[in-house]
Amino acid sequence: MQEFENTPAPDHKQYVRKVTLPSGKTIEVISFEDLRPATPELHMCPECESDLVYPVSWEEADAASWEVSLRCPNCEWNVTNVFAEDAIQRFDETLDRGTEALVSDLRQLTRANMEEDVERFIHALDAGHLLPEDF
Repeated sequence: MQEFENTPAPDHKQYVRKVTLPSGKTIEVISFEDLRPATPELHMCPECESDLVYPVSWEEADAASWEVSLRCPNCEWNVTNVFAEDAIQRFDETLDRGTEALVSDLRQLTRANMEEDVERFIHALDAGHLLPEDF
């Protein structure tokens, strides 16, 4: 049996652990940890750690990346940089979830305000404060 030495790339850290199988045979399991920096989460501000960073402008840089200008509304941090498609895709999904949350909150506030308006209108009618001439 020929053995091969598996040398990890310099951007990986290698871990070896021994596992004993039910049959009594022992094997070595080799795993690698990626030491490269993680792809940035574009909605997170590197200055104040706010999760409200949003795009100001964007355009396709090439087939696999986008040039995006970002702004943090909390600390006024901003940057224009080129980001990979996968980071942009995650950012877009985060923005979609944020938009859905805002629309949901707007609906709840609109409904609450409308309920208050209806209650005031009913009280005005009951108290005789509205006349046919008001319409």
